[in-house]
Amino acid sequence: MYSRPTDGEVVTITFEGEELSARRGDSVAAALLAAGHVVFRDTPVSGAGRGPYCMMGACFDCLVEIDGEPARQACMTEVREGMRVARQRGAADYALHTGAAADEAA
Repeated sequence: MYSRPTDGEVVTITFEGEELSARRGDSVAAALLAAGHVVFRDTPVSGAGRGPYCMMGACFDCLVEIDGEPARQACMTEVREGMRVARQRGAADYALHTGAAADEAA
């Protein structure tokens, strides 16, 4: 049977306004699944809920918004203290976010 080590530094993240404990080194997907969340995004066409499938960055079913940045792969992103995560609702509107990303890069 699979089990998780119980040691490790604990960090706090927020998902849809709910504070969750995660361990440093966990992916966002692992932290959300461990907290019982299985739907991470809604599809653009039908609005159907989707959650992680491959857990290795190939399928894009785990897309979430992280700290206001849309379309981030939860399975490929490591948790960090204070991270704000939200469901990806439909297709990402990158035009709304390019200014903020450009400002941060400068």
